[in-house]
Amino acid sequence: MSDRGSFNSKLGIVLASAGSAVGLGNIWRFPTEVGSNGGAAFILVYLAFVFLFAMPVMVGEFVIGRASHTNTVDAYRKLAGGSKWVLAGYLGVLGGAMVLSFYSVVAGWTLKYTFDSLTGQICWDADHAGVFSGFVSSPVLSLTCMAAFMAASHLVVVRGVHEGIERYSKLMMPMLLVIIMVLVCCSLAMPGAGKGLSFLFHPDFSKVTAPVVLSAMGQAFFSLSVGLGCLGTYASYFGKNTRLVRSAFNVCAIDTLVAVTCGIIIFPAVFSVDSAQVDAGPGLVFITLPRVFHTAFSGMPVLCYSFSSLFYLLLLLAALTSSISMHELCTAFVSEKYGMARSRAAGLVTVVCSLFGAACAMSFGPWKDMTFLGMGVFDWFDFLTAKFIMPLGGLLITAFVGWYMDREMVESQLTNWGTLRIRSLRILMLLIRWVAPIGVGLVFLNELLPLLR
Repeated sequence: MSDRGSFNSKLGIVLASAGSAVGLGNIWRFPTEVGSNGGAAFILVYLAFVFLFAMPVMVGEFVIGRASHTNTVDAYRKLAGGSKWVLAGYLGVLGGAMVLSFYSVVAGWTLKYTFDSLTGQICWDADHAGVFSGFVSSPVLSLTCMAAFMAASHLVVVRGVHEGIERYSKLMMPMLLVIIMVLVCCSLAMPGAGKGLSFLFHPDFSKVTAPVVLSAMGQAFFSLSVGLGCLGTYASYFGKNTRLVRSAFNVCAIDTLVAVTCGIIIFPAVFSVDSAQVDAGPGLVFITLPRVFHTAFSGMPVLCYSFSSLFYLLLLLAALTSSISMHELCTAFVSEKYGMARSRAAGLVTVVCSLFGAACAMSFGPWKDMTFLGMGVFDWFDFLTAKFIMPLGGLLITAFVGWYMDREMVESQLTNWGTLRIRSLRILMLLIRWVAPIGVGLVFLNELLPLLR
């Protein structure tokens, strides 16, 4: 442990783990899913799945990580005696590298828009769709921003667990939460706040169909970044007194809070200008919201500058906290597997993922016509990780912890070697062994079946 480093405080553990979960998907995907699929009704379904399916998988990752005190590949090798379970660890590292590669492209866009908001450019532009299209299709601009963001992630990871990840999580996560609260107050003061809140929270149970339920289940799973091994890698730095179940609960609560409050930020602002624009994805935050800032604060440059700057800084912080965990997943593996110093391992991960990220970025520019089965490089990276690697990883984690690992070892991790009393331990084990695998399996089949038709 002393050679690998460790988290030095309970607060650092919660904030770093929550930072891994809180990402760009919380800000642009969750609010639109809520608004389009029943409002408050969708939130209730989502919350049920967070704690019934996603949280048990997270607890499983925590168990594997702390029981092994090593990277995600060697964790399976150590706990399973060198069996084929090690392939689950390799799958997680591959998925983490792929996600970091294409995630850094979108995060690079966020970095560019943060700069544009700080300089006031967003408040001056009129053709926001044209500006965004021109930017992402420019190889020089998009690659520069992607590389700059990747370098920022590298600089945090290379400093180690305590001096890097924990210290910067303690700085960035409180900043993120404070910015959210400020933006909520500003957004609620806008003219369209009532309509936006109604769109977001009005319960419409007629929309809660079977596909919507599966969508809520998938959103709960992917929003918390479980299935790759990022949280398992963080757990390998946990001390013996860390309460795994409580930490998982706190991470789920913070992630959900951020997702819901980001909806409160976005939709009152959007409805104050044009209620028709509620699409999910990059268009919402890189086209619709800049137009909202430009229109809503026309003639008030100070407000436009302040609101847009805070929003894109929020987006950038969320992107960075998530990318750090994916970078650490890969760096820990390379460093420990091949005996490299952390600095060299982090550098290798940065270079390799930057090269793959460059290919993803080029698919919006010079390589946009280079497709396979209708998808470019970026789309394939996104598709393979979200539809296959993450749900398969979740299934393997629950199977390993629930069925392969010694029951006494699992319970000793959950109870901190018998020093904690968990009244719901049997229920938690039931969730890990049966409920979570079934839920994750349904999500996996829901994504797979359309491809087989």
